[in-house]
Amino acid sequence: MRTLLTMLGIVIGVGAVIIMVAIGQGARSSIEAQINTLGTNMLVITAGASTAGGVSQGAGTFNRLQIEDAAEKLQREATLITAVSPVISTRTQLIGGAGNWRTEINGVSTDYQVIRDWPLASGTFFTQDDQRALRKVVVLGSTVAEALYAGMDPIGERLQLRSVPFTVIGVLAAKGQTATGTDQDDVVLVPYTTARARLSGRSFIAQILASTASPADIPAAQEEMSAIMRESHKLGDADDDFTIRNQNELAEAATGTTEVMTWLLAAIASVSLLVGGIGIMNIMLVSVTERTREIGIRMAIGARGSDVMVQFLVESIVISLAGGLLGILVGIAGSALVGSLTGWSTETSPQAVLMAVGFSGAVGVFFGFYPARKAASLHPIQALRYE
Repeated sequence: MRTLLTMLGIVIGVGAVIIMVAIGQGARSSIEAQINTLGTNMLVITAGASTAGGVSQGAGTFNRLQIEDAAEKLQREATLITAVSPVISTRTQLIGGAGNWRTEINGVSTDYQVIRDWPLASGTFFTQDDQRALRKVVVLGSTVAEALYAGMDPIGERLQLRSVPFTVIGVLAAKGQTATGTDQDDVVLVPYTTARARLSGRSFIAQILASTASPADIPAAQEEMSAIMRESHKLGDADDDFTIRNQNELAEAATGTTEVMTWLLAAIASVSLLVGGIGIMNIMLVSVTERTREIGIRMAIGARGSDVMVQFLVESIVISLAGGLLGILVGIAGSALVGSLTGWSTETSPQAVLMAVGFSGAVGVFFGFYPARKAASLHPIQALRYE
């Protein structure tokens, strides 16, 4: 019973480390998954900054982005980009189905679905033929579909955008909110050619989206796009009149913060391992006192001090490792329980398991050394006479 109670501190410590790291790893995976919903290896080109009287007006105030940049030049000349789409944005009232709904209308190309990695819940996405023919077709976000066609199948239904009749051909799968709370599903997609001719009429566009085949291509693709855009806008020695950003910067910042928090939680949980180690040391000191005559008999018949030290060190390490193995079971079960009770995502990390068990073994060696050394230093005659 005393040994089990001694092991309890190690069991709790190892279990706590595994649970804390599992929660942190789960949070990291959730953040990465949320960032991935923004797009697959996505690059975003937005308008640059303008300057008036030596005062910068900020990003987005000087817009020279044109459809030709995206629809022609980048598609034709860029070698590292797998998909590119202009984005013509406007807000307007939709009328159809059960009523009306004001939302954002995005005029995009057929590549948009690939860039944003956005599957359909039903229907189809518009085609290049729809794009060339300026057909009046729309793909609804799930929020818009629910608002206008709750309990109905919107495919084939008619709705009006600025008094222009459109036909619903598809509904996007739900993506949820972004980290800033924006509802990604509150959107309507139409061919960018139709949007420019029927809804916007603007020469310049809000942004250009592009994607690469893999995350490793992003830095080189970013430089290539910058060179093409500078040539297209004939900038010469002037500063860029556009800005290119990628999602990797956001992902690295978010996951880096989560990783720091994960190891901070693990460090806090490791304090309980130290407490368990102190418990082992105390119990082993008591054991040395209780077994003094036994130690004296062993040394009297030829045992060396190193033999006695090894005996007590092995006992300490075995207690620590046994507690560590039980702690692994407690940690894995606890992680699953926390996930089921709270709905949080948890991931049991093999590295955390190995670290916790290794640390528990180190605790056994560290805190078992002093009691073992004390036992080995006993004088045989004094030990035999001990009552």
